[in-house]
Amino acid sequence: MTDTLDQIEWYEFRRKLEELSKIRGRATELISLYIPPGRAISDVSNYLRNEYSQAGNIKSRTTRKNVLWAIDSLIGKLKFFRVPPENGVVFFVGTRDLGGNRSEYISEVIYPPEPITSFIYRCDSQFFLDPLMDLIKLTDIYGLMLIDRSECTLGFLRGKRIVHVKTKESNVPSKHGRGGQSARRFERLIEQAAHEWFKRMADMAYDVFHPHLKELNGILLGGPGPTKEYFAEEDYLHHDLKKKLITPYFDVGYTNEFGLRELVERASEHISTLEIARERTLLERFFREVRSDSELATYGESNVREALAQGCVDTLLISEGLRRVRIEWECTSCGKTQEKTYEGSDEYLPEACTCGGDMEKKKEEDIVKEMGRLAEKYKTKIELISTESEQGKIFYKVFGGMGALLRYKVR
Repeated sequence: MTDTLDQIEWYEFRRKLEELSKIRGRATELISLYIPPGRAISDVSNYLRNEYSQAGNIKSRTTRKNVLWAIDSLIGKLKFFRVPPENGVVFFVGTRDLGGNRSEYISEVIYPPEPITSFIYRCDSQFFLDPLMDLIKLTDIYGLMLIDRSECTLGFLRGKRIVHVKTKESNVPSKHGRGGQSARRFERLIEQAAHEWFKRMADMAYDVFHPHLKELNGILLGGPGPTKEYFAEEDYLHHDLKKKLITPYFDVGYTNEFGLRELVERASEHISTLEIARERTLLERFFREVRSDSELATYGESNVREALAQGCVDTLLISEGLRRVRIEWECTSCGKTQEKTYEGSDEYLPEACTCGGDMEKKKEEDIVKEMGRLAEKYKTKIELISTESEQGKIFYKVFGGMGALLRYKVR
């Protein structure tokens, strides 16, 4: 998804699901309604009217009142649709529990970026998001395996995110003599223990990777020394997994959870199609330009805004970890406006107007969406940077999660 609009649309979609997943209701007061393309709106309205009749039997007065409100609200919303949109439409309506005997009405409409396939009506204490979560599952998925005679670690690379699954330590003896045992006999015992260890780890790999076999682009294998080559070339791995192995196998210093990141870094040098490799290349270029005196990179919100306004930004880099909003205020007395950026956890207070009048919120927008709109205006590419990689963390913590690669120097 390199197109600016696609990047922003998918970001907004993921953020909305993130917000909806945190909402909880008392009892079963939250309704999720999925209407696929092709479903007759009249059929859905009739279905809701029937549910409205059934909801009248709910014993709890408060729950009954809130569920009836939600269903009635849905019936009203459907009047604005002659047919479902091309990809269908999803409604999330209900009463959110705020604690302390407080609540608020919630009403969200989502137009999914890809078609939904099933009609779903569900009333629960939280919204049913699984079908939409399935739409954002990544296609760039790799299995990760580190192995030597002492330890084995398994995980996944999902897009730009490294997921640790299991680590096991072996009881294979090291190759040195023991008192009272012949060297040859001891060597046989070691090789037998190693053989059993490799068999167990192959079974563990099958249990972890085989359920995801269809979605795996491949399996990256690494470890210190020649053990990984021996394990791969002998008949330990299930043949389905062996077909997924990507060569070359990678020399990695550690076989624990920390080694997974090193494995991915080694692999990204060879597999340029990895999302994490493309992101790494961009950030390395950004860091290099910042360190040099070329002035072809800048960072920080104010500097990036200035560069955008001059049209000299080639690629805008924004961290997915940013949780900021841009608010425009207007004075109710003199009409003067001001814009200010706030962290998501901040209290949204404007600066006092010089005339002493009250400031009123005029517009509020997620900063990633706003910067994406500005980038589109100036024909600038935008790249959303994850916080999963080491470079992504540095970009977020050191450079504030916002930077730009420039076409030419800012005047």
